[in-house]
Amino acid sequence: MEQVIDIQKAAVKKACNGDAKAQAWLYEQYSKAMFNICTRMTGNQSDAEDLLQDCFVIAFSNLHQLKVAEQFGGWLKRIVVNECIRFSKKNIRWEEWDTDQQGNLVNEEMEWWKTIDFKIVHATIKQLPDGCRQVFNLYVFEDYSHKQIAESMGISESTSKSQYQRARALLKQRIYKQVQIHG
Repeated sequence: MEQVIDIQKAAVKKACNGDAKAQAWLYEQYSKAMFNICTRMTGNQSDAEDLLQDCFVIAFSNLHQLKVAEQFGGWLKRIVVNECIRFSKKNIRWEEWDTDQQGNLVNEEMEWWKTIDFKIVHATIKQLPDGCRQVFNLYVFEDYSHKQIAESMGISESTSKSQYQRARALLKQRIYKQVQIHG
């Protein structure tokens, strides 16, 4: 494990000095995980690919700001999440969702999606409407509070909460439908 940290540390230092091979190595190490975040948050491969490239350009351009080389992965992830939020703010049209009219589709607090194969959940998340997909990802996978989501997305806290509830209801409905058809 220590050797891996030393390799990463050396790669970050070289990449900071503009070494293309070190940058390519870092890209190879982190691109898949960061692409998954981009895909989950944008909902489509094309936007995710564009965002991923932008994020690595930003990261490599600002690598001198990273104080601890071993924290590159977490630092890069923050860049990716922030860029996804910035992208979403430009591209999401928020739909109002009246929880009273929808009934009590989501009463239980159990995180039932954790019991389903993640590939199914991931694919279904990508198909959610933009606003609820974004809120769901930030709340569930990035551990943002509704207050943080509201501040970062420029929406009210109640909109964040209702979009989260809508995402949960749609996910449950769509996944259970898939499981019944294919199960």
